Amino acid sequence: MNDRPQFEAEGLRRRLLDRLFESLAGLRDPRPAGTHPHGAGLFTYGAVSRERIAAITLAHPLIGVVLRGRKEVWFGGDMAGRLSPGMVFALPAGVPLDVVNVPCERTGLYESLIFEIAALPASVAALPQPPAMGWTGPKVRLRLTADLVEAVAHAATAIADGGARERVRDLRLAEMLSLAASDPAARHLFARRLSDDLALRMAARPDEGWSVEVVAAALGLGGSTLRRRLAREGTGFRAILTRVRMEAARRLLSAGAASGDAALASGYASRSHFARRYRAAFGTLPSGGAEGGGPDLGPRGEDLTPRDAAKVRQESPDA
Repeated sequence: MNDRPQFEAEGLRRRLLDRLFESLAGLRDPRPAGTHPHGAGLFTYGAVSRERIAAITLAHPLIGVVLRGRKEVWFGGDMAGRLSPGMVFALPAGVPLDVVNVPCERTGLYESLIFEIAALPASVAALPQPPAMGWTGPKVRLRLTADLVEAVAHAATAIADGGARERVRDLRLAEMLSLAASDPAARHLFARRLSDDLALRMAARPDEGWSVEVVAAALGLGGSTLRRRLAREGTGFRAILTRVRMEAARRLLSAGAASGDAALASGYASRSHFARRYRAAFGTLPSGGAEGGGPDLGPRGEDLTPRDAAKVRQESPDA
């Protein structure tokens, strides 16, 4: 009997645990039960007694690594995965699962490291979707490779490092997801939601005069249907548009664009509205100074394209 594949798999699991324990401060020492954040979308979860969580439905898909103890995942009465330390798993959003967490006999603790995938990095989201949409079940365990070991460790380190730039964190997360993309157990991570598709459309032209009616018609939907579907995903049209425009503006400002130019290019005809939105999103003004500097076009000025804004100026008696 050839034991080499099993031996190699065990070696990869040990390597992954060693890399994580070395990279993340305090991870080697057992923590109390509960959730412990390590960065944006990265946390550990622990339990000190055997627990069964019935019919749990996740808001976002996740990738996890068992650190201590073992984990069982059940779907519709079928075993979807029995996981031990060093194993990597992926759980889908919106699918009722039964989860059993069993503490280690030696340490008395179950613990796992969790990457919550609230949104795909832009470089991954723009890739063609896989042919099979959604979670096909009942497998949740990912096949571990040497490259995936390093990618998981790099992603965890970058996210946990508060000083790391957002671009670096997204790059490391994209690397991990790209390596997982070929594994059927992770296929559900790349089944884009309606909100993700809308964000990609908007990101291509953030200065466009986007509206519910225009987007719904392009998708062959009614406006109310579009709103309901987005609500089921926990978001709304205005929230998506604002996030996309703010991300576009921050990229432009980081590249050296002037505040007024960034405002226009990201869809804001009113610089004062742009400044307020930017400060609400990032806690600072785009220019680092006081608000203002530009015409205020009313409470919906941020929804106007530069072309529309020019029309307003021409029609205004104060222009």
